[in-house]
Amino acid sequence: MKRRVVITGLGIVAPNGVGLETFTNAIKNGISGIEFDAELERLKFSCQISGAPKISEDLKREYFSELELRNFNSTGILYGVIAGVDAWKDAGLSIENNENPDWESGTIFGTGTSGIEKFRESIYKIDDFQTRRLGSTAVAQTMNSGISAYLGGKLGLGNQVTTNSSACTTGTESILLGFERIQQGKAKRMLVGSTSDSGPYIWGGFDAMKVCTFKHNESPEKGSRPMSATASGFVPSSGAGAFVIEELETALARGARIYAEILGGNINSGGQRGEGTMTAPNSIAVQKCITDALKDANVNPNEIDTINGHLTATSKDSLEIQNWCEALGRKGNDFPYINSLKSMVGHCLSGAGSVESVATVLQIYNSFIFPNINSEDLNDEIKALISEDKIPQKLLHKELNIVAKASFGFGDVNGCVIFKKYQ
Repeated sequence: MKRRVVITGLGIVAPNGVGLETFTNAIKNGISGIEFDAELERLKFSCQISGAPKISEDLKREYFSELELRNFNSTGILYGVIAGVDAWKDAGLSIENNENPDWESGTIFGTGTSGIEKFRESIYKIDDFQTRRLGSTAVAQTMNSGISAYLGGKLGLGNQVTTNSSACTTGTESILLGFERIQQGKAKRMLVGSTSDSGPYIWGGFDAMKVCTFKHNESPEKGSRPMSATASGFVPSSGAGAFVIEELETALARGARIYAEILGGNINSGGQRGEGTMTAPNSIAVQKCITDALKDANVNPNEIDTINGHLTATSKDSLEIQNWCEALGRKGNDFPYINSLKSMVGHCLSGAGSVESVATVLQIYNSFIFPNINSEDLNDEIKALISEDKIPQKLLHKELNIVAKASFGFGDVNGCVIFKKYQ
């Protein structure tokens, strides 16, 4: 028998808010975290705006010791640890220094890269014959599994401790991987989520590909424009989102607050066949991912109240809407509400799926739909598919029961998770 899985803790480090209270206020009020980036201007990037969480030195010291912070320069691990530890505490769980680990709790916490700036900093200072001078902390900061290793150690996790990586789908995938582990009875509780590094060495490749906007260097908050007729590319950003998910019986037994239930989902790939490529989605696979997610969750397409889309503010936004229409069999005024957090935070890359899923779950728990900013001039192809009022420009106070969240990533990989209000 498959176990029911619920969300009992949330943690967020986003360009427009660090911590649940600040972040919730920001997404309700359409507050952008996109700013002019002087370093990108200095390096002559086409896109000179970005979104990066603001972490003070004092805040760092609430999560890391002075020894850990010595020569520490991994923004992805920094964001992920803050979000992960916050989610753990938000779930009402204690951090104990016991001799034995917590065998029933683990983590699957994703990232795309780790410690790029640390590598750059270290290599810049030395030549090939001095590579041992990289430093004793270089390994932990630059191995991809650094984020899960840090979290596993800080929380004493004794179940699976690993890092997943699937481009923009990473965060959504981590939720589903942890969900399946609990469903199968292999863990009582999993800390899941994802993170992304900040900086030009992360964002430079996307600028070179000309997929980032270059038209809003003078108006940063207007730069990220999902579903807009004037969308001109995504805004590079970073951050982390984290969830404590656990078996329903375990959560009830300890009297935990329950944000929402995870009903199911699906992960697949278009195999870079047909219209699918390294950077373009295979629509057949996208639609199959959505329909298979609904089947796994035992949900009828007509039961979906709202969608938190991938919607990156590129030419593919209208194709994504078309794929949702085909997969759900719903168009026009029958289409669910849909929004894109990227309008406020930009594209958090490997952190995107989890950051956006935190926003999705907050909507369910607090009964609202956050607004799409910068989409007042809707794309004509999108307007031909769905009613304009299904893309809210202002905050909507609304009871939500079932919500779909999807991510579609580089490599033609897809993930869709179905959340439900806990009854």
